[in-house]
Amino acid sequence: MVIVSYRSRELLRDCLDSLRVHPPERPIRVIVVDNDSGDGTAEMVAADYPEVVLHAADQNLGFAAATNLGARLGQAPYLLALNPDTRVTAGALETVLARVETHPEVAIAGPRLVREDGSLDHAAKRSFPTPLSALGHFSGIGRRPGASGRLAAYRAPEVESGPVDAVNGAFMLMRREAFERIGGFDEGYWMYMEDLDLCYRLAQAGRLTWYEPAAEVVHVKAGTTGGERSLRLNWAFHRGMYRFYRRNYAPRRSPLTNGAVYTGIALKLATALAQSVLRSLRRRRQRPRSAAASEGGSGSASGDG
Repeated sequence: MVIVSYRSRELLRDCLDSLRVHPPERPIRVIVVDNDSGDGTAEMVAADYPEVVLHAADQNLGFAAATNLGARLGQAPYLLALNPDTRVTAGALETVLARVETHPEVAIAGPRLVREDGSLDHAAKRSFPTPLSALGHFSGIGRRPGASGRLAAYRAPEVESGPVDAVNGAFMLMRREAFERIGGFDEGYWMYMEDLDLCYRLAQAGRLTWYEPAAEVVHVKAGTTGGERSLRLNWAFHRGMYRFYRRNYAPRRSPLTNGAVYTGIALKLATALAQSVLRSLRRRRQRPRSAAASEGGSGSASGDG
């Protein structure tokens, strides 16, 4: 099992505690690769979780490279990539392991991911994107309750259990031989889309990805990013979209279609960056007001005293 951490000390603590409370029936080796958090994460793991193998990187390697590094530190026939903002529940690990063991055609399996309020994290299962499903997803039309059809296809709403195009990188249980055969995660992805790409390449190799809702794992959505993407993460997200399309779809599409898709990604990136800048400016304007209100309240209290 490989957990990649970056400035997520308390989330990682909760994750490791859940593994202690709900371990599988068989022994597991937990490897934490800390991406130079600098917030005491590595020190916490070393002090409080002696059973965990810790690799403290001297830079932020990103998710793909760090997971590959952690994978090389183990030899077990199954490899679990687990996010630090997850918490496993009773029987979850054993249920997913059993599904993979009894279905040799399955190379990757993922559980039902739920948010802290118990609602489904719809990213737990996905279809490979098409221009139309991507439009539906990012416009919000395909994410509406009860949405179906091509605009909603990205969330694979028709899949209740069983084979699915992709599961989420927050929890991916993989056969090591399949993972290693295709070279692991593509390290050209720094963060985002590497999980989708891995599932796609395995599908091209004739291997199945399985969604197993009988196992449930809590996912603190965006727990490691604070709920809002920084400029760097926004760039990484859209660059990941571009890389996935260029490597996997573009060779079979017309130059006109490719140009339209690349333009769409660029426009989406520009919109996201503009929104991020506007939110930052609003926060800066609000800080002086908050400070003035605080000072005014303090002075009034002093005067009354």
